[in-house]
Amino acid sequence: MLSLDFLDDVRRMNKRQLYYQVLNFGMIVSSALMIWKGLMVITGSESPIVVVLSGSMEPAFHRGDLLFLTNRVEDPIRVGEIVVFRIEGREIPIVHRVLKIHEKQNGHIKFLTKGDNNAVDDRGLYKQGQHWLEKKDVVGRARGFCQENSSVEDRNYLFLILEL
Repeated sequence: MLSLDFLDDVRRMNKRQLYYQVLNFGMIVSSALMIWKGLMVITGSESPIVVVLSGSMEPAFHRGDLLFLTNRVEDPIRVGEIVVFRIEGREIPIVHRVLKIHEKQNGHIKFLTKGDNNAVDDRGLYKQGQHWLEKKDVVGRARGFCQENSSVEDRNYLFLILEL
C-alpha cells in the first residue's frame, strides 16, 4: 500500500530530514501561491487561467482547454471578443463570445454573449430579468489558450498564444 510505505519512509527519517521535507513542501506551496497572485496583479483578473468546462464554444475551444485571461479596465469590450463572465447566483464562470454591444449616451456599455456552439444567445443563462451583461460581470478576456491535444495518449498540451 502506498500510504503505509509513505509512513515507513517518514519513520525512518531523522528529525532534521523531516524538517527539511516539511520546509521544502512549504516552499513549493508558497511559491505556487505567489506565482498565482503575481499573475492576478499582472493580468488584472481574479482568475488569470481558467479551464473550458463545456462544449458551448466548439470549435474554437474544447473541454479541457486552458484560457489565459486579462481584464484591463481601460480596454473596451468588442463584438467577437471572447469573455469569461460570472452570473450572480452561479459559482462557475462561463466562457462565451460577445455578440452585441449596447452603449448608452452616458458611455455605459452593456453587452450580450453567445456560445459559438449554441443556437441562441445567453439571455436564458443570465439571472431573471437581466438582458445584458456589464463590465462588472467579466472575470477576464481570453488573450491566449493552451489547447488540449487529445490525440496523444499522454494528454500533452499544445501551447498557442493569441495576443497579450
